[in-house]
Amino acid sequence: MMDRNDEEARSYAADVATRWTDALSKRDVEGLLALYHPEIVLESPVIYALGLKPPGIRRGLRELRELLETVVARTPAVRRFHRTPPLTDGRILMWENPRDAPDGDQMDFVEVMELEGGLIRRHRIYWGWYGVGVIVRDEYHH
Repeated sequence: MMDRNDEEARSYAADVATRWTDALSKRDVEGLLALYHPEIVLESPVIYALGLKPPGIRRGLRELRELLETVVARTPAVRRFHRTPPLTDGRILMWENPRDAPDGDQMDFVEVMELEGGLIRRHRIYWGWYGVGVIVRDEYHH
């Protein structure tokens, strides 16, 4: 049986997913950064696609800011924000952005976040075949 604290943690985590998606869709770097723990570790193929070094991983808010500023400046049109409802136990948070969205194809991802103290402490982004095609076509540089 879920107690009140578990229920509150799940509700809070689901709210983090909504706030994160809203901030990214508005290209709001400050809004995104406010959701992350100072010692964030983020892993994503987009780091490789953007040519940032070292490829694949960002640690801390300074490195994350550089990534987010670059991402929001270069986001391709096929990056849209239709997602499944988030799944969470209050600490681990995840959802899918499926390729097949109501208004056509979009970049496909699975977002996995670990929360600590109400902030995103670890963030891993797994890309699907359609999203990988964006990297192959170098669409983040157009």
